[in-house]
Amino acid sequence: MEGIIVDTIPQGNARTPVMIRLDSDIAQNYEKFKALEVPLNEGGSVPLASIATIAETEGPVQVLRENNERLSVVRSNVENRDLVGFVEEAKQKINSTLNLPKGYHIVYGGEFENQQRSSARLMAVVPVSIVVIFLILFFTFRSISTTLLILLNIPFAVTGGIISLFLSGEYLSVPASVGFIALFGIAVLNGVVMVSYFNTLLGNGLTIDDAVHEGARRRLRPVLMTAFIAALGLLPLLFASGVGSEIQKPLAIVVLGGLVTSTILTLLILPPAFKIIYKRGEK
Repeated sequence: MEGIIVDTIPQGNARTPVMIRLDSDIAQNYEKFKALEVPLNEGGSVPLASIATIAETEGPVQVLRENNERLSVVRSNVENRDLVGFVEEAKQKINSTLNLPKGYHIVYGGEFENQQRSSARLMAVVPVSIVVIFLILFFTFRSISTTLLILLNIPFAVTGGIISLFLSGEYLSVPASVGFIALFGIAVLNGVVMVSYFNTLLGNGLTIDDAVHEGARRRLRPVLMTAFIAALGLLPLLFASGVGSEIQKPLAIVVLGGLVTSTILTLLILPPAFKIIYKRGEK
């Protein structure tokens, strides 16, 4: 009755479907519809009413199926709150008020399903990223204590990212998680710049006190310039509007917030901590 596509007609770069549909005069007339002739395999035909019970009733306009199961889709547009929190609240309310018959179940899909799938991947990617960074630093400096000292930038950067998300009213999402991964590399970079220069000055014969003092003074501008340029490059993403801004904004907010706290750690905490670790190593 709704029609079936039997062929297509090419028209330039497009292909127009050819559809056969029951005459609307027959479809809307009960008596004519009952008298509709149905062909038999052995030849001849019989009226539709002789092989089927025909009655008017209410039903769905379209029956959707997925994995050979009938389904009904309920859509919702979530704004001004985190998607995961909304779904968890919806689950609690549905479970407490709705008793589904046997054989029925609810699946939460759409953007939530994509986010859960991406989060599962990130849970595997983040530890691997940290391990790779640790190994690179260890083979560079040949010191576990120095490597761990540089990696201290990561929790400071993460703290700044979380605080910036909270202050901006954004929520932890897949773009924000990607921002945290990018932040790991940026945060470690400043620590590498500082510690490498300390080691260079120590190799030139300076004492640990002089090396830390001179290194912190000379690396102040490069560290600040690195953070400033990175932040400047993220400003267009931070103030973006329109298509794609929901992805760009959380990423920029996380990286900018993490840059602030990790830079403070690099300039104020890393030099004295390096001095303490070096003196303990001498003892």
